[in-house]
Amino acid sequence: QVHPAESGGGLVQPGGSLRLSCTVSESIFSLYVMGWYRQAPGKQRELVATITSAGSTNYADSVKGRFTISRDNAKKTVYLQMNSLKPEDTAVYYCNAEWVGSYWGQGTQVTVSS
Repeated sequence: QVHPAESGGGLVQPGGSLRLSCTVSESIFSLYVMGWYRQAPGKQRELVATITSAGSTNYADSVKGRFTISRDNAKKTVYLQMNSLKPEDTAVYYCNAEWVGSYWGQGTQVTVSS
């Protein structure tokens, strides 16, 4: 079983920044397509960003220019740098690892509020 483990959530003021991390203890981490998704209260889970094994990235329109996804294969970790945060970014953020199967972390809460 693959168990992505997220960290880095918290409370931040509008306009602030946070960096989320997700570690996957798999020797073949470099093969995984990694993604960040989020779910706000009363809403469906939505894509935030993905990064392929080759480093190609994809972003939701709502976060383009503000969020950056990256990966460090040596550390088996994917990051989500979130800048210029808005109250509407408040959600539980989930890490997803996909290769043959699809595996989810337990989520980390991000709250943007003054």
